[in-house]
Amino acid sequence: MTPPTATDSPTLANPAPRRAPKPPWLKVKLPSGERYNWLKQQAKTHQIATVCQEAQCPNIGECWSGGTATFMIMGDVCTRGCRFCAVKTGNPNGWLDADEPDKLANTVKQAGWQYVVITTVDRDDLPDGGAGHIAACISRVKEINPGILVEVLIPDFAGDRAAMQTVIDANPDVIAQNIETVERLTHPVRDRRAGYQQTLHCLVQVKETAPHIITKSSIMLGLGETATEITQCMADLRAHNVQILTLGQYLQPSPKQLPVVEYVTPEAFDAWARVAEDTMGFLFCASGPLVRSSYRAGELFLTRYLNKQKRVQPTS
Repeated sequence: MTPPTATDSPTLANPAPRRAPKPPWLKVKLPSGERYNWLKQQAKTHQIATVCQEAQCPNIGECWSGGTATFMIMGDVCTRGCRFCAVKTGNPNGWLDADEPDKLANTVKQAGWQYVVITTVDRDDLPDGGAGHIAACISRVKEINPGILVEVLIPDFAGDRAAMQTVIDANPDVIAQNIETVERLTHPVRDRRAGYQQTLHCLVQVKETAPHIITKSSIMLGLGETATEITQCMADLRAHNVQILTLGQYLQPSPKQLPVVEYVTPEAFDAWARVAEDTMGFLFCASGPLVRSSYRAGELFLTRYLNKQKRVQPTS
């Protein structure tokens, strides 16, 4: 089965007009609601960044109102400059907030959530890429929130296996590292220090050393990829034991980032979800124009799945 997608559409070398009007299926309501306003205030008060705000996620209203947020730790300045991303690029010069694990854990406790997503900027300025700090945040959230499920979206640590293992040993329930796009478009879409194979190596290390941890990745569509390339990317992820996949429409955050080549239809996203689950064997695929890596539908599925797994595990 090959879902409908344009194979002769403009490429990044010959892009479509910049900032083309969005189709009607990409229109969303402005965020509002009591829980949304509470979390916005918490983030401001405790100086905790959320990727929802930094990456200009279109689902911020839906997720925050539903009690889901993705926290971005280690600041809001990334040492890499991926051409699809709106997060600020620079050099934090080794800065870290030593109180951040406590701030994050306490915010989660006050909210009363059972599932939290932690992501981070790349921190190539740190010797371990920030692995120790990420691990401390995971451990502290779990320590003062018994029974909570923690998903972490991590950097690739420049391929450093020891740094990767530090995060694995903190025992999050889900580890995600986004492949972002098909192999041909990895560069120019991603920073030169990132890599297609590097992401695959990070994800397979999780399964090699901690098989119980769920692995997850994400692909953006609309950058000029072909159906054959999407299928191959999915196959590569499955060959490295990735279990959860999200597929979403790339949206140009500002004129500084890459232009959108194609707006993929909701019907095509539905077809790709069927390929991912029925043909490729992913445990779950959240696929849609507004789906992002940390999307509430995926979290709801993972909550049910992980809680079920815990119930069926034999007791010692």
